[in-house]
Amino acid sequence: MKLLSTIILALVMAMPAFSQTEVAGVELPNKQNFGQHEMMLNGAGVREKFWMDMYAGGLYVTKKMNSAQKVMDADSPMTIKIHIVSGLISSKKMSDAVEEGFENSTKGNTEAYRKKIDQFKAFFSEEIQKQDIFDITYQPEKGIVVYKNGKELGTIEGFDFKKALFGIWFCDEPADEDLMKGMLNL
Repeated sequence: MKLLSTIILALVMAMPAFSQTEVAGVELPNKQNFGQHEMMLNGAGVREKFWMDMYAGGLYVTKKMNSAQKVMDADSPMTIKIHIVSGLISSKKMSDAVEEGFENSTKGNTEAYRKKIDQFKAFFSEEIQKQDIFDITYQPEKGIVVYKNGKELGTIEGFDFKKALFGIWFCDEPADEDLMKGMLNL
């Protein structure tokens, strides 16, 4: 009986370790809730620049996906979690990266989205610190809802904007191909 109790205690203590995934030295939860939606971690990876880790990124979905096009085209709840792991990321650098990402995602046709792109970039206007966490969620009944460290920053409506935004990570010229493959669990 004592052996059984010890085994049960060891399993219970180990359970929290199974509910997270480690990427770039940070723990990403395997499940997330935003609005009324529970999502599971589809996959995760690291955004690198000049061989340095910038952020850990995770894709959360309600149904597993391994196709970049399906992620962009899906009108279903999903989240991209960005956990900053570098002190080199500034608000301006993030804004510039977002602008470049939209250029790639829309193949240079950003004017149709200009107002929404500027609104999205404003979510990064407050200085960014190492360990900040951004959750970029798509909630079909609301649109894009962005959170920083658990605090809601704002909402941008429109499925067309969701496709362009998620294209930053999943288009033909993604922000980081290895990160995309990690988030698709390829």
